[in-house]
Amino acid sequence: MKVLITGSSGLIGSLLINGLFEKFEVSGLDTRESSKPARIPTTIADGADYRAMSRAFEGVNAVVHLAANAPVETPWPDVLKNNISATHNVYEAAREHGIKRIVFASSNHAVGNFEMDEPYSRIRVGDYKGLTPRGYRMIDHNAPIRPDSDYGVSKAYGEATGRYYHEHFGIEVACLRIGTVNHQDSPTGSVRSLATWLSHRDLIQLVTKCLTQPIDFEIFYGVSDNTWRFWDIDHAKKTIGYAPQDNGENYRE
Repeated sequence: MKVLITGSSGLIGSLLINGLFEKFEVSGLDTRESSKPARIPTTIADGADYRAMSRAFEGVNAVVHLAANAPVETPWPDVLKNNISATHNVYEAAREHGIKRIVFASSNHAVGNFEMDEPYSRIRVGDYKGLTPRGYRMIDHNAPIRPDSDYGVSKAYGEATGRYYHEHFGIEVACLRIGTVNHQDSPTGSVRSLATWLSHRDLIQLVTKCLTQPIDFEIFYGVSDNTWRFWDIDHAKKTIGYAPQDNGENYRE
């Protein structure tokens, strides 16, 4: 299978290149050359420039769309160009080139305002009084969209566009509401990360499952099997056989 990774020079893109390289024929699309020696052929183009970026889709079987301005505080003009216009171009280029599967890197920020509610507002700051792990309702794939930022809005747009392209053009789409992924591959830096961490190997496994297992249109949460997680992973377990190996609680100090 030939897999195109957009945003291939970023952290998650680099992790996936290393994790998928031996299983798939991987290529990249990015706005800049990687600072590391290239392991894969990469098209350098602006995602918002349809004519330039669509060349990367020729001969591809599946797309993992990561490219975006990731900071939550990204100004709206940049969100509009790089997260919304570019995402539409990815779906349209896939349709034009007959590509039948897209894995879209959504974000937990598409439903981030649930964290204003109890018990999630307490768990995110480490207040577990009166709670038992997973003895509360999980935020699952049926939860209503509650973005916490323009960035979250852009990810909700990408999910909605995925459903449209699935129902109208038959493209199979997996939207991954990704949690906390970092260079150090551990839930360090905040108590919240103990609940929201996604380890490198669980990330690679989840994306691999999304590329190889039967799907229609799906929303999955990209999170490891953390003791105090508040995002559902049962749907991914049942649908694609996701079996996370890591738990942020093992890193609690």
